[in-house]
Order: sequence, then structure tokens, then C-alpha cells
Amino acid sequence: MKVLILGSGVVGTTAAYYLAKSGHEVEVVDRQPASGMETSFANAGQVSPGYSAPWAGPGIPLKALRWLLMRYRPFVIWPRPDTQLAWWLAQMLANCTEDAYHTNKARMVRLAEYSRDALRDLRAETGIRYDDRQRGTLQLFRTQKQLDHVGGDTAVLDEYGVPYEVLDPQGCIGAEPALARVRDKFVGGLRLPGDETGDAHQFTQRLAALAEALGVRFRYGTPIRAVQFTGDRVSGVDTEAGVLTADAYVVAMGSFSAALLRPLGLRLPVYPVKGYSITIPVTNPDAAPVSTVMDETYKVGITRLGDRIRVGGTAELAGFSSTLRRPRRATLEHSVGDLFPAGGDLSRASFWTGLRPMTPDGTPIVGATRYGNLFTDTGHGTLGWTMACGSGRVLADIISGRTPEIESADLALHRYDS
Repeated sequence: MKVLILGSGVVGTTAAYYLAKSGHEVEVVDRQPASGMETSFANAGQVSPGYSAPWAGPGIPLKALRWLLMRYRPFVIWPRPDTQLAWWLAQMLANCTEDAYHTNKARMVRLAEYSRDALRDLRAETGIRYDDRQRGTLQLFRTQKQLDHVGGDTAVLDEYGVPYEVLDPQGCIGAEPALARVRDKFVGGLRLPGDETGDAHQFTQRLAALAEALGVRFRYGTPIRAVQFTGDRVSGVDTEAGVLTADAYVVAMGSFSAALLRPLGLRLPVYPVKGYSITIPVTNPDAAPVSTVMDETYKVGITRLGDRIRVGGTAELAGFSSTLRRPRRATLEHSVGDLFPAGGDLSRASFWTGLRPMTPDGTPIVGATRYGNLFTDTGHGTLGWTMACGSGRVLADIISGRTPEIESADLALHRYDS
């Protein structure tokens, strides 16, 4: 059948690839001039099943208040009249219970682990490279209190069979030798050896080329206006190039998915959570990270991507604002400058921001809708790069009439029905 995918970020492009591999005629439409030009462009660079956990959890509301008072804040809210944000926050608060956390965590780990395996298969099958490394990630604890609470994290990892190591300072230095230069800055860490790193933008563009070789058509520079429908089926998509039609439609437009589908009576609880990154040229490889270090205090990821260091983090609730705010850059610079002071040249850093499409329960919305030929692949939040391949394979199976290799019914939009 013919499938039209709306959005060519890492999520939409991987879906296009797997649908083409399943024998479908696939067309992708996007307003950007190439794939991976928005949220996928300069993200933190982590493929991290081990860190797949919902933001909503017990104790998070109090932690969020403390984060708001920090000098280098990992969390920021811009006060503004926004009914969508109020609705989204209310649902998120409702998920801050022990039972909800475990339910949501189970879904996320299931999809993330499957996605990591799918990415490995794809790499072996195609030889695709994207400044990737398979050297694990290290969550670094600056305080004894953080280290003392690691048991809560490892209990969840034990439950889902995720390998890990709790490390003392010397063990952290063994994993990331450059940390020996700042031995007094941390007390221990949690290493996840199964996690990976890589440039999501490179991956997306190179996978788009592989998809084109399979017959996928990418229609770039084409803004999408509206989804048209008749009865319980989509009849076309109105774009600046005219109305595009297909047998099935996939919405993979990240934070913009909710507004597109609202006129159809579909209320996706997806809200843009603004993230920032800086990208720094490596000046001393021996003083730079070898993989990813997660600075637990500031919620910042520091990742080695070839001859660059990508530093990503912060969560800013500011609607669809794309303003680059200097205080957010200061947080990123402080974290990397404190842990890897001689690794790169901060004066040459590029500064970027993107909108992460977050759901209140942390799980993306992947699967069918009440419109018979309309599907969603959105709401991946900070884990779009981590979950993209798994989501694409699941969606290709669903559209092709196959049973997915993992349980997927609880990933679809209907889980929000009440």
C-alpha cells in the first residue's frame, strides 16, 4: 500500500525505512530542506535504554521546585497563559505515583531495549555509520546523597534485566580516564555498558539516503496545512504542494503533532519541552570523554561524537519558543567546563535549541488511532533517538498487518481514553 509519513526527523525517517523494507510505497513530507533538521539536529547524542524512565515519578514535584531555585537550573518554566500546558502538567502530576511510574517505566524500557537491538541489526545490515560508539554511559554522582539513592535506580534496572555497574571514583576513572583530572568533583557513578552514542542528525540523513535507495520519496520544503478526513478515515493531507493522498498516513511531527490532529477530535497529550545543546571541537582527546557522562546534579549529558563534544540538557517549558537563552548555555558550559576543562574549546562552541515532544507518562504514542488509516509515531520526548528504530519497526508491523515482536497495544493513543 502507499503510506504517507508527515515528518522527516529521526522518528519519521526510521519509520519510512522500515515500511519500505516491508514492501510499501512510501512518501515523506516535511517543511525542512532535508531530514533531521529540527529536534534531531543537535540532540545529546545518546542511545540510552538504561536511562529510559518517565520524568513523572514519586518525589518529582518537590525536586522540580528545588531545580527551579538552582543557579544552574536544569528545569525552567516561563509563566504564561497556556491551557495546553496546564492540561499537560495536570496529567503529568497524576502520573507521579509509584504504580504509574512502574507501569510507564516498563513500557519505556521494553520499547527502548527493542529499539537498541533494532539499531544494532540495522548497523550490521547496512554498515551505516554516524560517529557511533558502543562504550556505555556513565551517570556521575557529585554528592554522597546521590550515590546513596542509587539503589532505587538499580532495583528498576534489576527488574528489567538491564546490565549495570555501581562504581567508586576509581571505577569511574577507569570508564572515563579524563575524569582523573577532576577527581575531587565526584563520589561515584552508575555505568550502563549496553548504552550507545552517536550523531542523530548524521544517522537520519544517511538513513534517508538508504530509504531513497529502497524507493522512498522525500518531499522536502513542503509545509503541511491540515489533515482532511471523511467519516472515520483520512482522505488526504493539505500541503503547499497540494493535497497528497495515500492508503495510510503516519503523523511523526514531534511537538507539532498535537495541533495537527486536534481538528480531527484527537487530543494528543504532547507538549514541547525545550532542550539546549552546545557542540565543542575537541582540542585534547585525552582530556575529553570517551562516551557519555551524565552529570546527575545538573541533568546534563556530555557526549563524545568523533572530534566533537556534544553537551545537552535542561528542560524549559516555554511553548514553541525557539529563543536561545544565555542562562541555559551557562548551565551547559558550567557542567562540561567543570568535568572536562581541557577537553574542548568552549570559545568555539555552537549553541542550539530544539523542542522535545513529551507525553505526561513519558511513553511515546505509537500505533493506530480511531481513524482506520491514521497512525501516530510521536511523543518520544528526550528519547526519540533511543526509541526511533524500535518505534519504526513496531509501526511497520502494525501497518503491514503483522504482530509486532514486542507488546505494543499500550503504546497507542487509546491508553489516554477515560
